[in-house]
Amino acid sequence: MVGNSWWRSVLCATGVILLAAGIEAAATERLDAYNVVWDSPSADSRGSMPLGNGDLGVNAWVEPGGDLVLLLSKTDAWSGNCRLLKLGRLRIRMSPAPFAEGQPFVQELRLRDGELVVRWGQPDQQVRLRLWVDAHHPVVRVQADSARAREWEVALEVWREEKRVLEGGEVHSAYGLHGGPDPIVCYPDSVLADQTDRVVWYHRNEHSIWQDNLRYQGLGELIEQLDDPLLHHTFGGWIEGEGLANDGDRRLRSAGPREQLRVNIHVHAAQTPTAEAWVEALAAQVAATRRIGLDAARAAHRDWWAQFWSRSWLVAQGSPDAETVTRAYLLQRWVSACSGRGVHPIKFNGSIFTVDMDGFDPDYRRWGGPYWWQNTRLSYWPMLASGDFEMLCPLFRTYAATVPLAEFRTRVWFDHEGAFFPETMYFWGMFTNANYGWDRGDLPVGELTNRFIRREYTSSMELLALMLDYYDYTRDASFLTDRLLPLSDSLLTFWDQHYERNAEGRLVIYPAQALETLQDAKNPTPDIAGLEWVLGRLLALPEPVTGGERRSFWTQLREALPPLPMTGAAGERRVVGAEQVFGGRGNSENPELYAVFPFRLFGVTRPDLDIGLRTFEQRVVRGNVGWRQDDTQAALLGLTDTARAMVVDRAGRRHAGSRFPVFWGPNFDWTPDQPHGGNLLMALQTMLLQADGDRILLFPAWPPDWDVSFKLHAPQQTTLEGTYRDGKLETLTVTPASRRADVRLAGGGTLPE
Repeated sequence: MVGNSWWRSVLCATGVILLAAGIEAAATERLDAYNVVWDSPSADSRGSMPLGNGDLGVNAWVEPGGDLVLLLSKTDAWSGNCRLLKLGRLRIRMSPAPFAEGQPFVQELRLRDGELVVRWGQPDQQVRLRLWVDAHHPVVRVQADSARAREWEVALEVWREEKRVLEGGEVHSAYGLHGGPDPIVCYPDSVLADQTDRVVWYHRNEHSIWQDNLRYQGLGELIEQLDDPLLHHTFGGWIEGEGLANDGDRRLRSAGPREQLRVNIHVHAAQTPTAEAWVEALAAQVAATRRIGLDAARAAHRDWWAQFWSRSWLVAQGSPDAETVTRAYLLQRWVSACSGRGVHPIKFNGSIFTVDMDGFDPDYRRWGGPYWWQNTRLSYWPMLASGDFEMLCPLFRTYAATVPLAEFRTRVWFDHEGAFFPETMYFWGMFTNANYGWDRGDLPVGELTNRFIRREYTSSMELLALMLDYYDYTRDASFLTDRLLPLSDSLLTFWDQHYERNAEGRLVIYPAQALETLQDAKNPTPDIAGLEWVLGRLLALPEPVTGGERRSFWTQLREALPPLPMTGAAGERRVVGAEQVFGGRGNSENPELYAVFPFRLFGVTRPDLDIGLRTFEQRVVRGNVGWRQDDTQAALLGLTDTARAMVVDRAGRRHAGSRFPVFWGPNFDWTPDQPHGGNLLMALQTMLLQADGDRILLFPAWPPDWDVSFKLHAPQQTTLEGTYRDGKLETLTVTPASRRADVRLAGGGTLPE
């Protein structure tokens, strides 16, 4: 057991009170010690706490006057310009106000129960409020109880009041349309009139960029074959409460003073032929949710969160630094869970928790609606060791859904078979028109003007690598046969047919680039390392499952790969970014280190560790902010001191203007910066556990003076649960027990009985 000596409360500069402590392995109630507790209200949305059920999100804060304010969001609230919009803002007000300055106030985010609780005022006047986003249904539930009767008001606040053109810096939130021939128009929301006991509102897309997007890039033939995913997409909500009546279309009020408030905020997003059909579907959803009793719903909600927290944990102690990274680890995992079960993947640039910032409304996010693979992936790699497997599905589902379009594009653009995934794409799989190029001159169809991403196809191999790990961890046979292998057929066919072969029969990967950094390169390392890693993993699968024809194809393609680019004499070899580079560097990535992560060719569990160490030591760019992944690569190479310093530094890089401890950023993206937090999770897990084939290595880069209690997942449906104190592993439970023989301690030693 870890954690009989509890760390003292820590009051942060922003007013955050975090009660730091350890988690006893089998007792998730110790998670309460990491609840976020504030003893004062917040000035605005930058002082909000995030809640969510994986698809529906809330930023919640209490203002100094006593109002509870909620920003509502959803993972598929896409406008016709493919901006991920907020659903709306709600304000809950009570009269008389529950407290004056200097009187008691406590706001607590309760991680274990998945809820926020607020207590205002002296005991004889106190108001107690509970807010939670139902883990199983698309509804936000507000429950308030007051020691004295009060009048209550719930108001919808709409900022999208009228049609307007985005101008100036706000244009960047519609990234991909910037610089184009047409104005970027934001359209207003609609609020239903004549509602007696509810407020209903929605945003409906009567305009869509989808057809122009396909037509502009030479894929107009697909318009009749595919459905526009944006046109007539409608999203909004329905507010209702016991004893509340509509007072002016946007506001519900109690008829008189009451001691209780019960409010449900139902949300819905769907494509429907008419707005009326959407309202009917929402009404049916509301009726179905009403049939679930509040107590039963809350019990199921709490059970979901209890299962979530019990499936894995990592709690380090022994120094303030260890406590800092533990707090960051647990709270970032909370944020990922609140946004990771939606229709679409987690948005790297703010997730669903963007707020009003830098003079922009909460719909703004730098880099807009498209997904960058370099950034998006980093929320997902840590979900393997956490056992959060269902949260990987939106990522896999989104990319798999784009394959028919991607295969058609390959035939039109390149006149061969197969598919590739762009580095930057809308969720339906297309480049943005700005990246494709507005000023095209005499460029042929398929030639991009954006040099940063025009020939970057590395995401195809990394997605397969992540899917292979998912299969290794879950042993989901249907996922392998129905999803992974068919996708590998299409993606590997692209690589096989897209490049010429030299006289020796080897692929010549040119014209090409190494990530966004080496923009004109021959035989780039990320692509060669990715192909080598993926093909080796595929060939290790059982032949009866894969089939002989596939294995022959994989074998010949692997034999055709160019050698991994290296430099230096024998004994001094290290990986470089590409065999040849023409021109300078365009971004700040280290392409050579893709041979360490995400393609794990070099590391403490692999041969030739010295090559990986020299490559890391001589890397061109050094950094551990945002999507830069030096800390994870250091951990994979067993560099304990380096990994420790970097992950501690990363955990301390919160956004100065935000109150919540893990609202990172904006760094390269936007706040809260999800690649920054994902990297932190991945680095800390990799410091503690690494798996390679059947082997499991514990503590390959773990600081010996950090005590830790942990439960992490490993391949072959394996979990490892243990405690480590004073540099010694005291307890270890491996499930299934047969896998215990595959576990080793870094540096040697025997496992505890």
